[in-house]
Amino acid sequence: MSYKDDIKALAQLREAQQGKWADISPENAARLRAQNRFKTGLDIAKYTAKIMRNDMAAYDADTAQYTQSLGCWHGFIGQQKMISIKKHFGNTKRRYLYLSGWMVAALRSEFGPLPDQSMHEKTTVPSLIEELYTFLRQADAWELNHLFRDLEEAQKAGDTAKAEELIAKIDNHETHVVPIIADIDAGFGNAEATYLLAKKMIEAGACCIQIENQVSDEKQCGHQDGKVTVPHEDFLAKINAVRYAFLELGVDDGVIVARTDSLGAGLTQKIAVTNEPGDLGDQYNSFLDGDEIDSASDIDNGDVVIKQNGKLVKVKRLASGLYQFKPGTGEDRVVLDCITSLQNGADLLWIETEKPHVGQIAAMVNRIREVCPDAKLVYNNSPSFNWTLNFRQQVFDAWEAEGKDVSAYDRASLMSAEYDDTELGKLADEWTRNFQRDAAREAGIFHHLITLPTYHTAALSTDNLAKGYFGDEGMLAYVAGVQRREIREGIATVKHQDMAGSNIGDDHKEFFHGEAALKAGGKDNTMNQFG
Repeated sequence: MSYKDDIKALAQLREAQQGKWADISPENAARLRAQNRFKTGLDIAKYTAKIMRNDMAAYDADTAQYTQSLGCWHGFIGQQKMISIKKHFGNTKRRYLYLSGWMVAALRSEFGPLPDQSMHEKTTVPSLIEELYTFLRQADAWELNHLFRDLEEAQKAGDTAKAEELIAKIDNHETHVVPIIADIDAGFGNAEATYLLAKKMIEAGACCIQIENQVSDEKQCGHQDGKVTVPHEDFLAKINAVRYAFLELGVDDGVIVARTDSLGAGLTQKIAVTNEPGDLGDQYNSFLDGDEIDSASDIDNGDVVIKQNGKLVKVKRLASGLYQFKPGTGEDRVVLDCITSLQNGADLLWIETEKPHVGQIAAMVNRIREVCPDAKLVYNNSPSFNWTLNFRQQVFDAWEAEGKDVSAYDRASLMSAEYDDTELGKLADEWTRNFQRDAAREAGIFHHLITLPTYHTAALSTDNLAKGYFGDEGMLAYVAGVQRREIREGIATVKHQDMAGSNIGDDHKEFFHGEAALKAGGKDNTMNQFG
């Protein structure tokens, strides 16, 4: 409903109250409605699910239409990111938010900073989703409030054309609310626990849930050692649990991202159930490392023996009780994981790799697409990679393979600043610049994200300020390094009272109290120093 239509409907509603609502302004009520488009988290989940589905279809038609996100660990960080995107690019199209389990563990747990091992409170994840959307909805209210204030000024001045222009902007306002890809880790327990947590996440607004095939109680960061995977039947049960949660809550087109850590995982918790040769359990067990045996005399106390490719094999079991995979089987296991997930309800894939290499990713995706032609990836452009060193070494290796003279470069030391302005350093930077475009085109990556960039940006900016402020620069460190840049670059937070809702609060006071309102935005408000 348009702003004008809403005013008419509310005016009729007020008239029906026979004077009891005489102090209620239809214009103010319509304004409040416009500034609060989404009433519940489920409204958000349904709205953003459609966005993701449309974006997935657009990518299938044209790989240049890939999507991106940055990981955010606080609602304010997510809000400022989306405000910046709208300021610089005019819209939020194909730009999402990412909620990283790593950042929840490191920054949001009541226990304090924790490693990425699913030890934080599971309720923290839906709480952060709700917080992110609270701040995004507040950004809508903040931006619309300025439009409504401008509309009032135009109407008072009798500028009809300007008023109509502003009403059109209000009616066509683009929300800051965008999809969040939310990390549920390995599900925080069994399938029932996964289902219950998924419901909380969806009710908070999540349209997309990412789940990984690690053992829930042995979960490790994807870029650390010691990862342990589960048989497919266990993982598929959790995918089903998430899907049931979506369906129960009416988010029929909710998106599930199935993440595999098999590339870097050399262990499994248990042997898969198998009923006949070649079934899914048998395929999983075929990757188990072990020694062939001829008779029962080769079996010692506590040994575990399976039939593998028609032969008896004593599988290798560690002191922890975990079983070991054959070396060099990671990529084959990744391909089987991905195909199995897509064939059993997942919508998107996540392959956790040890380096950002388009060729490596494409090699796996091409094998997956032989069976599932529309396979698409969500990919972690991880801060755990040394991007500079990785891409300089990739250029070095490519040049060496071409027969180009690389004697001027020390491959092991390419991180050094001495290589920054070299031909190799500049080409590596260009490869880095084009990585997302190239990987979207050649390796099936629909969504590029950086898991925890704002963790690093907060640390870097704080370090810069602390170095100057507590050093010789004193107050100039803040003025020149922060405030002056905010003013000149049009960063909204320079008026922090306004960003936090003081103008909205003043307008509400006027709605509620009329002329008796005691407002904060008068001539003595220091925000006026910023224009």
